[in-house]
Amino acid sequence: MTRVEFYFNVPDKFAKTVELCEKALAKGRQLTIYTQNDAMSSEMQNLLWSHSASSFLANSHVNEAHSQFSPIVIDAQGENLLQDDVLINLQTAQPLFFSRFRYLVELVGSDEADKAAARVRFRFYKDRGYDIKSTDAAAI
Repeated sequence: MTRVEFYFNVPDKFAKTVELCEKALAKGRQLTIYTQNDAMSSEMQNLLWSHSASSFLANSHVNEAHSQFSPIVIDAQGENLLQDDVLINLQTAQPLFFSRFRYLVELVGSDEADKAAARVRFRFYKDRGYDIKSTDAAAI
């Protein structure tokens, strides 16, 4: 069953995504970042490539020819999933395909609209019997 973890009070979802990707790659994990649109995908890709002056986090858009070899795949559509290890959801709704992944990460900011959407996702997972871990990013 998919493990679900919510990070609440995340001040910068992109920075947290980069941090989580770096930690997951160090453990040999593969990731899919599910973005809201192509513009967000491009912004996320740029951040991953330039997150540090001395290194980068190899990634690709799902529609690029070499994406099947990339440890991080960025996708706004969810129609051509290439792996099933870690999914980071940056959309406001739960991904319909989340259960094929081993681990789902939900990031929640501090504005009320984002919190309200996260509550709906939280209830969705909880009502279906998923055990949910909640982490307050402000307390880390």
